[in-house]
Amino acid sequence: MNLHEPVDPNKPFDELTPEEKMRLEHIKMYEKHKGHESMHMEMVVILLVTLIIAQVVLVEWKKRHYRSYSLMTLLALWIIPFVLSLRSQYWRFIFFWLIFSCITGLVMRKAMRKPVSGTTPRLVYKWFYFIYKLSYGLGIIGYIVMMFTFFGVNFIFNQPPHTWMDVGLLLVFYGLYYGVLGRDISEICADKMACHVGYYTPKGIPTRHLERNVCAVCGNQLLTDVNESGVIENTYKLTCDHVFHEFCIRGWCIVGKKQTCPYCKEKVDLKKMFCNPWERPHVLYGQLLDWIRWLVAWQPLILFIVQGINWMLGLE
Repeated sequence: MNLHEPVDPNKPFDELTPEEKMRLEHIKMYEKHKGHESMHMEMVVILLVTLIIAQVVLVEWKKRHYRSYSLMTLLALWIIPFVLSLRSQYWRFIFFWLIFSCITGLVMRKAMRKPVSGTTPRLVYKWFYFIYKLSYGLGIIGYIVMMFTFFGVNFIFNQPPHTWMDVGLLLVFYGLYYGVLGRDISEICADKMACHVGYYTPKGIPTRHLERNVCAVCGNQLLTDVNESGVIENTYKLTCDHVFHEFCIRGWCIVGKKQTCPYCKEKVDLKKMFCNPWERPHVLYGQLLDWIRWLVAWQPLILFIVQGINWMLGLE
């Protein structure tokens, strides 16, 4: 298709073919921006300078005030995609976002409540561990679908490649987005619950002495010994000799993104604890999650600032 081929000006727009409509739009865009090369170069310079300055500001903010940076990043990660979806009328994303937000809001409310109920830590870890597993599975399935598309498997099912690629990208996006969002929220919940139980403090010594056969994550009794096979759940001992419910310590390390003992803060041997490398927090894809946070939370805001600068300078 030749985009520079002229279109019959006397032909009604409704009678134009899709190729002719695209050609007409291209001609209009070219005429509109003809002679604006210097303006476009100025807009590119503004974009590059804004990206560099924003990156420096974010890095310094994260280094000097990590807590406020993490909180604002979490809020931006949660709100900005929803606002953009409302604007573009992406109803499917809005539907799943509302379901996730409602359930997660109820779980967070129970986690923040003081004193902590004995069943709350298990409930919180189960929900966020489910989100972790679901997002991981969606990401893997989406990646497989995209690989199948590259190798032409879609033609066996008589499906166009763009359909399979769209499905694959959508699954990968949902997996990464809700995976990152769930891990960030669960880290806050894990800190709050452990502090309220009293066996853990972010800094300093615990406010309660850890009694024998008590799990420092949830504060409940341990019903089985380390070497015994439990009916409901096993018990796990760390290298520091502190003992926990296996599900609690797995939730603490995977969901809560902690790599230290909840009581004495000795470093946890993740390689020994989790044989599956995908379960090791911060080891395999910590940098990827930071990139996703920047892409989803801060990039739309940076582009909005760039558009504001262009509007004030009269650039189009």
